Amino acid sequence: MGASPGNVTDQAIASPTDQKVPIPDCSQVKCVALTFDDGPGTYTESLLSILDRYNAKATFFLIGKSVKKFPHIAKEELTEGHEIGNHTWSHQSLSQVSTSRAETELQKADAAIKEATGENPTLIRPPYGEIPENLKKSLNTPVALWSVDTMDWKTRNTKKTIKAAEAITPGSIVLMHDIHKSTVDAMPKFLADLAAQDYHFVTVSQLIGSPTPGVAYGTGRHPDS
Repeated sequence: MGASPGNVTDQAIASPTDQKVPIPDCSQVKCVALTFDDGPGTYTESLLSILDRYNAKATFFLIGKSVKKFPHIAKEELTEGHEIGNHTWSHQSLSQVSTSRAETELQKADAAIKEATGENPTLIRPPYGEIPENLKKSLNTPVALWSVDTMDWKTRNTKKTIKAAEAITPGSIVLMHDIHKSTVDAMPKFLADLAAQDYHFVTVSQLIGSPTPGVAYGTGRHPDS
């Protein structure tokens, strides 16, 4: 089990990528880290526009193959001040393959992201939240799981995704997927509801402060597991 994000929000906040919006002190105000897996995709640019309207920063965990298909979107995510994470090359479960294959999955995604954005990803999220302990400890990049799963990947339902926000508490790392139109359609109401509760939308690294390699942040549990 990884460290609970609720226990780390009093650490120093990382420097902002985008200086236009000051980064809140998450030890003093309510912060939440919204994360989006499996992109970039067809609906990602619409999501970026919605996030911009709410001055919301998010963390995108990218599939290497999709970055190759939509390199300009990966670059746009970084340019707009969002955080970029590695979600492997082909969404392969890292616990179901050899260590060398798992390392290749991560390395190929790293290379695709660096080529598209000019920067290395700052976090890793293993598909399905599965990563062997020895591999996790050997990585130079921290692992970020999640503490709230909206189940958008399963329900594909806008209203249910909006309702999932009820489980969010200060310090939550929220799992969503920008490859689903239902999720992107949920975001205006999702963000408005949280903003009305005085939540600030930050990246995972901004929430944690200084993520440590070899550690997995968040529990990575699904509600029905």
